[in-house]
Amino acid sequence: MILTMTVSLYTVRVVLNTLGVIDYGIFNVVAGIVTTFSFLSVTLATATQRFFSFELGRQNYEQLKKTFSMTMTIYIMVAIIILLLAETLGLWFLNTKMTIPSGRIDTANWIYQFSILSFMMTMFTIPYDAVIIAYERMNVYAYVSMIEVSLKLLIVYLLLIVPMDKLKLYAILIFGVTTIITLIYRTYCQKKFDECHYSFFWDKKLFKEIAGYSGWNLFGSLAGVFNDQGINMLLNVFFNPVINAARGIAFQISNTINLFVSNFSTAVNPQIIKYYAQNEREKMQILVFQSSKFSYFLLFVLTMPVLLETDLILSLWLKVIPEYVVLFTRLVIIMVLIDSLSGPLITSALATGEIKYYQIIIGGFKLLNLPICFFLLSIGYPPQTTMYVAIVMSFFSLFIRLSLLKKMLYFDVMKYVCDVLLRILLSSLLAYSLALYLQFVLDRTIINLISIVFVSSIFSLVIIYFTGLSKRDRGFLNTIVASKLLKRSKS
Repeated sequence: MILTMTVSLYTVRVVLNTLGVIDYGIFNVVAGIVTTFSFLSVTLATATQRFFSFELGRQNYEQLKKTFSMTMTIYIMVAIIILLLAETLGLWFLNTKMTIPSGRIDTANWIYQFSILSFMMTMFTIPYDAVIIAYERMNVYAYVSMIEVSLKLLIVYLLLIVPMDKLKLYAILIFGVTTIITLIYRTYCQKKFDECHYSFFWDKKLFKEIAGYSGWNLFGSLAGVFNDQGINMLLNVFFNPVINAARGIAFQISNTINLFVSNFSTAVNPQIIKYYAQNEREKMQILVFQSSKFSYFLLFVLTMPVLLETDLILSLWLKVIPEYVVLFTRLVIIMVLIDSLSGPLITSALATGEIKYYQIIIGGFKLLNLPICFFLLSIGYPPQTTMYVAIVMSFFSLFIRLSLLKKMLYFDVMKYVCDVLLRILLSSLLAYSLALYLQFVLDRTIINLISIVFVSSIFSLVIIYFTGLSKRDRGFLNTIVASKLLKRSKS
């Protein structure tokens, strides 16, 4: 995981330096147009994950096989719809509304077509990915990540030596890596799981169940895509590709750090769904509480040094620092910290399958983000305003989810507030206060930066262990650590 993070950050540095700020911003926003249409595939991905984990929880392998073939058939249909949208509406938007230097329009269209191909390959990975998660074969991700890391390093090398337009070459290489990763997942799943051999299958009842679940999930998917790529395109329309580059780098940092939490969530989410399928509501709630805290604290420890010394860390990492990167990075990290609490709550709601009102309320609320940002930018507010709006929306969304779960699952909201939110708030304030004090009394040098990071991280872990975790949480954590150490000693 550390290797994956390091390589990911290194490749951003080299790619940004090789392409330049303008071209990096162009790639970020053009690829984002294609990603905007992902609300269809994201909607279906959530449904796929839920139905696979649910059937596996009931140990209904025959139904799991039917569900896989059914979802793959639906994905083919969705791929055709997305292709039509991308080659009509998306192409029109790219050539008439985007702010792109006149000399790079042809290159932007080249990137756009390869981004469509990359997106299609990624989309057909989702059913195989869902099966791996349902079976909790998380070690597969470690091996595939190693391969992906190697391929990213190869991309960096080829960008430096191949004599052609670097932006076009980058789009081709990204497509190549995406194709290889897709084939790896497909090959693994077909060898390990019988249900992953696709044959055309159509069941009207199953289609209605998946489509019905996905239909209401559409609100959440639309909100997610619009809050990400929609805002990215707004920034391009009102400003220029430099702002897109700054925002892209900020999200690259948060996404790289968030890999730790994503892997943890990927391992926990199927178990939450299985507890619901087995009617183990008490165990489900305990797991939601614990995963909320562990997700937040893991992310907090990793991001605190970045929040404290953003400008210094960025100056060491990047040769070229686009305007707004420092501010965007800090604001994105704050938003991601808030959102880390919502992950287990979202999984709990989706596990029920009764998501109509949940998605209408949550998705409808978060869809307000785009028009609010459009209005504020149109009357002259600066680009960072979009991040302030996103943070406020994330904060209120957390409490709306809690109130909805109280009705859906008789979720103990007050216990969550006391056991999760108050513990998190107290631990964060104590840990951050020491880090700020060290930053205030020490000069800003590399040695002092390392000292601040080391001391504040150790102090944060101690504070989290004794203040942030309950007695049950500490026992759970001690058991995991002891079992890992015992396993290593035996090996």
